[in-house]
Amino acid sequence: MYSSLLVETVNQIATITINRPDKLNALNKTVIEELGKAIDEVISDPAIQSAIITGSGPKAFVAGADISEFSSLDAAGGKALAQKGQDLVFSKIENSPKPIIAAVNGFALGGGCELAMACHFRVASETAKFGQPEVNLGLIPGYGGTQRLVQLIGKGRAMELLMTGNMIDAATALQYGLVNHVVKAEELLEKTRSILTLINSKAPLAIAGCIKTANAVFNEKLDGYAIEIETFGKLIATADAKEGAAAFMEKRKASFKGQ
Repeated sequence: MYSSLLVETVNQIATITINRPDKLNALNKTVIEELGKAIDEVISDPAIQSAIITGSGPKAFVAGADISEFSSLDAAGGKALAQKGQDLVFSKIENSPKPIIAAVNGFALGGGCELAMACHFRVASETAKFGQPEVNLGLIPGYGGTQRLVQLIGKGRAMELLMTGNMIDAATALQYGLVNHVVKAEELLEKTRSILTLINSKAPLAIAGCIKTANAVFNEKLDGYAIEIETFGKLIATADAKEGAAAFMEKRKASFKGQ
């Protein structure tokens, strides 16, 4: 089905592995298009509750974009490339109603760092390295990197990384708040799946509500408080909310149906 991805679903968790280890899993046109389809499948398939995005092999999550595709582009072509990536993949991941977590297993540079940041949060191996080295090519990030890096680690730190092109290691990424956890490489997927297993035990509509309302913080066109109030009102009328309250009162585990 996919030429550049491996996709497997176990216990309602889809694992999407970018599978170009000989190219350090660099993003090219094919990877972007296939990632877009894979994310659509995650969102639409009722058998999938959440997803992990990771890279094949021990060296890289995604070591950047495929630079060979840049040389022939003019201004309009560059703008279209960035817009297509945002629409097909990065914005779609960020706004997915189902949790999508990055399991970062090596270099996450350029478009790879942007892909990790588009996910709802990140778990990293001790060998992970992050950076936005686009200035070395006379460019800036084009898949949301300038925006999400500032949101996640603050303006000062983001400005330094963007303008120097420097990399940071996993320990620094944890200190900066870029990743939530750092684990041994062999424990990376197990740790990420354990977090998603816990999330999957919660009410799916409430999880989607958390994603929607938290994202609203960073959209200046939206009133996040108003969206929170509206979403709370909608959720309190759901069957899952009734079940959650009943389970709490009856001192038993809730059984959520996503309704």
